[in-house]
Amino acid sequence: MKKFRIISFVLLVCLCGSSCDVLDVSPTSVITTNSFWKTQNDAEGALNGMYVNLRNISGAIYTVGEQRSEVFEGGVYGSGRNDLFLNELSGDQPNHPDWSAFYAVVNSANLIIKYAEPITFKTEAAKNNLLAQAYAMRAYTYFVMTKTWGDLIIRTEPTESSSAEITIKERSPQAEVFALIKSDIEKALSLFPDNNFVTGRSKWSKAAANTLKADVFLWTGKRLNGGQADFTTALNAIAEVEKADVSLLPNFADLFEYANKGNKETIMTIRYQDLDGAANNQFWLHWIIDSAIPSNIDAATKALIQPVGGGQGLLVLTPLVRTQFTDDDTRKKGSFYEIYTYDAQGKPTFYTTLSMKGRGLLTGGTRLFLSDIVLYRYADVLLLKAEAKNALGQDPSAEMNKVRERAYKTNFASHMFVSGTKEANDDAILKERLFELVYEGKRWWDLVRFGKVFDLVPNLKSKKGQDYLLLFPIANTVLSLEPKVKQNPGYK
Repeated sequence: MKKFRIISFVLLVCLCGSSCDVLDVSPTSVITTNSFWKTQNDAEGALNGMYVNLRNISGAIYTVGEQRSEVFEGGVYGSGRNDLFLNELSGDQPNHPDWSAFYAVVNSANLIIKYAEPITFKTEAAKNNLLAQAYAMRAYTYFVMTKTWGDLIIRTEPTESSSAEITIKERSPQAEVFALIKSDIEKALSLFPDNNFVTGRSKWSKAAANTLKADVFLWTGKRLNGGQADFTTALNAIAEVEKADVSLLPNFADLFEYANKGNKETIMTIRYQDLDGAANNQFWLHWIIDSAIPSNIDAATKALIQPVGGGQGLLVLTPLVRTQFTDDDTRKKGSFYEIYTYDAQGKPTFYTTLSMKGRGLLTGGTRLFLSDIVLYRYADVLLLKAEAKNALGQDPSAEMNKVRERAYKTNFASHMFVSGTKEANDDAILKERLFELVYEGKRWWDLVRFGKVFDLVPNLKSKKGQDYLLLFPIANTVLSLEPKVKQNPGYK
């Protein structure tokens, strides 16, 4: 009789942190295929556990998606993340994640795909919807992983044995990983029974899967020579997204308000909620400075900061990024707040930035960092559409101007986008994504996809041609447990 691993999400517990290897733990759970996977409730419990595992990697997604870009520098309490900011990475650095927690999410999906199919559900649509979410989750997780580490161990069956034949495998080429990702997306799209969202938009949906599809095909179109065919596929997927109940919110600053979770602009989020057992989101904690607020700042700023609830000023926007925002761009105030100290003569000195995204919930005099992680939202989709259209030689003005009109409001006429050369358009789209999506874990991947890492990240400009730096090193903790896995080329 096969035994499940102790990380079984039936218990809604992920015991694998960033330093353990889920592929190396012997199965010890007493929950077996005979005592579980009998009812629809069992399968839905496993599905909820899969989303708990996704929440466990939310900070890691942001780390690998943005922190190596030109966006951040160390804050008022130091950094502890200089290996990321300075792009001085190695396998033994503690500040970037290994892939073990990602494989826990994959394993969650694999269990559902394997064992939910034979269960009798109240309706076939309910079963299909559950399976669709598992396929979409597996595709998304592998997509994040392959952008981060390149070649991967492909696992499409749950790990239910400690046998070396099952647990110890070599990596497969990235092309095979993308073949699985695309296959899983198509399977998910074929199974979703409708184009609706669940309340809160925190579970995979048909619209979210189509957004993922567009993201994937834009990546392979640009990075794996997919070219025009892939760009066309991405554009068609976005057309399907736009059939769903999605729209831009009138005001940018409303997007990340705690009370406004699951709004019509959001497509897929990782949910954090008060009283649901979730700890403070450690990612958002890094944006807010702690209670040691300097005395020589103005009262309005102090009021904006407090109460902080133990926040840490570890990640601060660089001057390079801050100074690119114009004052009439509502995304500036909607994204960050600049804090200055003042000397006796009233002369200001920059101190730090305060994120206006992810500020969480104030309750009982305490700030709880429980803002959702937004994986996809409609403005992101519009800019992906602009990117795909430009790659196909089409005019991206309509999509660019929808985003800019919301951003600049009455000053929009001074910022209207006019199509130029394909190269100039790409530069404008990439910059627009910076303004729109800063703090949202997208920038590093955008720079890689557009081929601009060595042009726009200051500490990488002198390393142009060292393309191995586009991937992360594999953590030594993984290498010590995976004898068939070798370090990525270029890293020691």
